[in-house]
Amino acid sequence: MMLRPASVQQSSWLYPLLLMIPWALLLFGGFLLGKPTKKNPHRMSAWTRLGSSGVLALAAWLWFGLSLNSPVRGYALLIALGMSLGFLGDLFMAKIIHVPNRVLAGMASFGLGHVLYIAALLGLGTSVMGIDKSLLWGSLLAFWLIAAAGWYALVFRGENASGLKWAALPYGLLLASTAGLAVGLALQSSGFIPLAIGAILFLLSDLILAAQLFNNLSFPLIDDIIWLTYGPGQMLIVYSIPTALAFAGV
Repeated sequence: MMLRPASVQQSSWLYPLLLMIPWALLLFGGFLLGKPTKKNPHRMSAWTRLGSSGVLALAAWLWFGLSLNSPVRGYALLIALGMSLGFLGDLFMAKIIHVPNRVLAGMASFGLGHVLYIAALLGLGTSVMGIDKSLLWGSLLAFWLIAAAGWYALVFRGENASGLKWAALPYGLLLASTAGLAVGLALQSSGFIPLAIGAILFLLSDLILAAQLFNNLSFPLIDDIIWLTYGPGQMLIVYSIPTALAFAGV
């Protein structure tokens, strides 16, 4: 397999790395400078929130382009596709794309994205890193238990269980699978600790959102807290691609 020299390859990393600047300005700047209104409970406006997500999707595809001649191109492709589905889910949830049920459409889009994230992490762990599978299974089990407990405490308890509340359980376990696998990789190589933190932040964001949607959870700035955990979570997942490239010696 022909690989470009590392110095040439890594000099091109500047382009997606620079995208972190507009991403941070949109997400954190939107929070610091924005003001909630009756129509928009977020401090961040819709365009700053969605813009930050769109920037991450662009960054993911740039990382994929830089990984085409590397052993981790499959990982980068799955992460880019997963982030794109996350962006689509954001558009559903923000009612930019109109569907009969934005919550179900958003959950489906995010869920498919996490299926791709899981495939990416499994492929990287078993094919590239040669990780001990017992380590992955142990981490998975731990996060399934955490997600199930969080679902019961924040979503299920309270009012009578509805179909959507039950649907939130397998969805939460799916996101927990991403977190569990990411932690498993981090236990194998400390370079993937940011990835693990990102997957955990995504899981935390989803639990808060589910509790808000299905159990009327409310506290000051809840809508922004959801985005301030979700956005950095997605960023850390996307920016695990250069870590994978470095691990592969590119």
